[in-house]
Order: sequence, then C-alpha cells, then structure tokens
Amino acid sequence: MQPYERIINAVKHRRSDRLPINYNATPEAHASIKKYLSVQQDEELLKKLGVDIRSVAGRYNGPKELIPGAAINSAPGKDIFGVVWEPKKNQSGTYNEISYHPLANAKTVRDIKNYNWPSLDWFDFSHLKEQISRINREEKYAIMFFAGGSFESPWYMRGLERFLLDLVECPEIAEEISAHVTDFYLKRALRAIEASDGQITIIGSGGDIGTQRGMMLSPDLWRKHIKPYSTKLIGTFKDMGLITFYHSCGSIVPVIADLIEMGLDILDPVQPKAVGMEPEKLKKNFGRKLVFHGGIDVQELLPFGTPEDVEKEVTRLIHVLGNDGGYIVAPAHAIQADTPPENIWKIYETAQNSGDQNNGGSNES
Repeated sequence: MQPYERIINAVKHRRSDRLPINYNATPEAHASIKKYLSVQQDEELLKKLGVDIRSVAGRYNGPKELIPGAAINSAPGKDIFGVVWEPKKNQSGTYNEISYHPLANAKTVRDIKNYNWPSLDWFDFSHLKEQISRINREEKYAIMFFAGGSFESPWYMRGLERFLLDLVECPEIAEEISAHVTDFYLKRALRAIEASDGQITIIGSGGDIGTQRGMMLSPDLWRKHIKPYSTKLIGTFKDMGLITFYHSCGSIVPVIADLIEMGLDILDPVQPKAVGMEPEKLKKNFGRKLVFHGGIDVQELLPFGTPEDVEKEVTRLIHVLGNDGGYIVAPAHAIQADTPPENIWKIYETAQNSGDQNNGGSNES
C-alpha cells in the first residue's frame, strides 16, 4: 500500500495494511538514530522508519540578517517577525529561547498597524512542484505544508504575559497582532498550494494553548479572540478539500469540539501525561470525528523506559487509538535529546510490524 493511501484511509477511519507513521525529533536525537541505524541521508532514515508523511516548505530569500522563523528554522537569530532567539543548553541538548519581543512596548492598534511586517515575497515556492514529484517518484507520500499559527507567533512578538493580559484589558491590540500574523500565514500557504500544482495533501497549523494541567487561557477567551483567526487556518483549507492538522501541546480538552467544528481532521500531539488527554478518553469522546497523531510519551517513557516498555506502549496505543484506523503513530512531540536510540527504533519497528491484525475494522465517520 502507498504511504499516501494510509493517510487517506486514516482520515476516513478505514483499515490499511498497517497504521500510518510519522516522525519528529530534536537535532541531537535525529543524529543519534541515524548513527544507530547506520544511515547517512535523512530520506534514507525516513524510509527505514516507515514514515508516510513528507514535509515541504518555501525557500527563504528575504533579508540576510533574518531567519525564517522558529517553526521553519531552528537556528538562533532575529526572525522575520522581529523576535530574537538565543540558544540555551542543558545537559543533553540545545534549545532556542526568546530573548526579545519586538511588540512588547506597543501601546495602540496604530503601533501594530505601523509595524514593519514581513513580506510574502521573502519566500519562494517555485521549487515545490519539482520537489514533490521527486519525493513521490518511487512511492506516493502524503505531503504536508505547515502554515503557522494565530496564537503562538503573536505572543512571541508581544510576550506571553503581556499578550494574555491584552486579551482581557485591551483585546483590540491582541486581535490586531493575530490578524496580521494569520493573514501572512494564510496567504503564504495559499501560494505554496498554488505552486505545488495540487500536490500538497495536508495543511498544518497550530500553537500551544495547553499546559500540563489545563489550558493556558480560558476557553471563553480563546473562543472570543483567537478562534476566529485559527479558523481561517483550518476552515479555509478544509473547504479546499485538503486534510487539516493542528498542533497544540498540553491539555486542550475543552476546545477539542471547537476544533472539530472548525474543520479539523488530525489532532497533534496527544500528550498523554497532560490532564484529560488520556488516549482512552480522547478516543471515546472524539474518535469518530478526529484522527489522532502522536500519543507516544516523550516525557518519561522514551527517555527512561526500556525498549520492551516502548514496544508495549506503542502496541497499546495502536489498539486504543487505531482500532478503527484513525491514528497516525508518532511521538507526542519531538523526540528529545536524552532518548536512547534503541527506544526510538523500537517505536518504528513495532509500528511497522503491527500489521492489519491490530488495525481493527472499518468504522468510517
């Protein structure tokens, strides 16, 4: 079966030869698993792991003193929105953290309107048609383009505390930032779709709105001030016939029904240690309407468990979340630098060997 078919079947809650698979890892974990499997090229690794999705992006050709942005480029520096990122190291890896919020001192909506916003012309998509054709030369994959988000990028620019206060004290400022960011991400994705000549399968959007214990902001505030903009990055593409994907870490149970109503197909990453995000509950309450992507714990299981622990949990998730085909096997975020490579491999070995016997019957919704 073609990788593309597995993704389509998952969205339609139909059985495949096995459940579809995806992959995400920090640079350190990525290098570790490549070394462990003795592979040199990224594409060789993805094939070895059985990954069914391939991601594409625009080529940045904007001002050389800027970087494309956190969602595209993990390098430190000032990004296209003016946010400055600096590397911070811990005992196992390096992460880029924000050191400057360019709109922190904005006082009025006019300040937001007059800000030096990035240009769509800083991104070139002319290569996409040929790149996707090359990816699909031997097998057809589900091609994903990540558009961006209407909550996270705005608070990067404003500062999290100030942005959350804005939602209560001066929502017109928060919404003006979200409107500009959303418009940019929406139009950039539309350019990518056009340039790909219809070869893009999935449009991703997102932004963390959850914490380990609950939502980062009240559901009502989110619905009033953020949902209308996030809807543009989900509903627009759903209406175009594309598969929609939304990422948020943490516990977001109160708004999952909203995301479904907005047109969401795939929810990522199912953080199983977050309150209320237990796979059994999610499948029972939302499983006929959503495909779940993720679920394999990166906080405790992958760094501290044994390969046997990993195999047992992946098998369990395949039964719980994939009993009707509506699950994409993947980690519950980027696999972290302190994860043993044998645990990484065990995810993908188990998923590839699961076969149709663990993939339930048809339950198309």
